Amino acid sequence: MDVVNKKRLAVDMDEVIADAISRFQEWYGRDFQLELTREAMHGKRLVDAVAPEHQAALRAYPSTEGFFRDLPVIKDSQEVLAELAQRYELFITTAAMEFPGSFLDKYNWLQQHFPFISWRNFVFCGDKSILNADYLIDDNAYNFDGFRGEGLLFDAPHNVHETRFRRVHNWREVADILL
Repeated sequence: MDVVNKKRLAVDMDEVIADAISRFQEWYGRDFQLELTREAMHGKRLVDAVAPEHQAALRAYPSTEGFFRDLPVIKDSQEVLAELAQRYELFITTAAMEFPGSFLDKYNWLQQHFPFISWRNFVFCGDKSILNADYLIDDNAYNFDGFRGEGLLFDAPHNVHETRFRRVHNWREVADILL
């Protein structure tokens, strides 16, 4: 199937294919000798899961050099995205404008872990409503505001109470829907 006839699929990076929560947990434990559990994050923004005096540190982590460099890959994302790339015009769409120092780390991470996706299909943006795609897989529901395609909400601790969008809990569920 040529690109002209393929549907477009946009996929967020953090908490969808890259496990940034584990980096927050790692650095929080390092800096405060406390465990930041997924249970503590349940239904909350990450900064609201820690003591007020620790919130500034958590907010600063993503702007710190190396934060995005070697994040773990979300289970099954590589395999499922490789299959999806055969059927869809696939784009990785990350709101990197919020953390401009993350560009190179994110680019290199994508090249390392998803070499089957061309650099031409990496979209570093701010407002995802600009995307022209049939589907957007994202963990932040606000990214579906103004998006003209179908949003698939990738399950994460901070979005457990969101009910407006179709939810996927893992990449196997994505495969069941889109393959």
